[in-house]
Amino acid sequence: METIAIGLLLPFLGTLLGSAMVFFFKNQMHKRLEKLLLGFASGVMIAASIWSLIIPSLEMAETQSVIAWIPAAVGFLGGIFFLLLLDTLIPHLHLNTDQPEGLPSSLKNSTKMVLAITLHNIPEGMAVGVVFAGMLSQEGIVTLAGAFALSIGIMIQNFPEGAIVSLPLKTQGCSRLRAFAYGTLSGIVEPLGALLTMRLTAVLTPILPYLLSFAAGAMIYVVVEELIPEAQSGQHSNISTIGVGIGFVLMMILDVALG
Repeated sequence: METIAIGLLLPFLGTLLGSAMVFFFKNQMHKRLEKLLLGFASGVMIAASIWSLIIPSLEMAETQSVIAWIPAAVGFLGGIFFLLLLDTLIPHLHLNTDQPEGLPSSLKNSTKMVLAITLHNIPEGMAVGVVFAGMLSQEGIVTLAGAFALSIGIMIQNFPEGAIVSLPLKTQGCSRLRAFAYGTLSGIVEPLGALLTMRLTAVLTPILPYLLSFAAGAMIYVVVEELIPEAQSGQHSNISTIGVGIGFVLMMILDVALG
């Protein structure tokens, strides 16, 4: 159980360390570096969705004598619409924009920015929880090394995300300590979501293929709706494209080598 606890907490550690960058940067992150890191996070999430979630979903469905593409397709679209619902309801403010999204709210812009990153982290927490549940299911599709590959990959991409949320908060007037606290709090949802998803899956093992692809759909929604548009806005969009390639290849290597 200690090993599983470490795996569930690794993504949160990435957010915490990234948020701590607010103590080392004097000003806001350079736009080119920001684009590179947003692209990197996108590449990691795309590769994780394929190798860590959709492919295991297909393989697990086959072992259950189910038409393999049905759980993958139904779960993937379910994840898309689940994040669409959250995106519509939760008031939040994306990076480099002044127009908030979600239901009208009197919340401060700094709070809305934290909610935007928290929204990103929900599918990542679900993804970690469901792969560890797949490992515990004893079906042999997801190995401990494979589960840790996803956890490590998300930890790596959470590092820049933590910095990207904490640094703008400082420039908006928050103290360094408060910006660090807000950035760290945005990552709390990951271990909590992972634990809840893992507990749910342990009770409902037959729906595991659906939950794997559900997490993949939710992650792809975040990439297409938020990360890539933010990374491609303005000049030097090719830098974010390079970041996508680096993140994709790194996550692919982690998953194939360890999984």
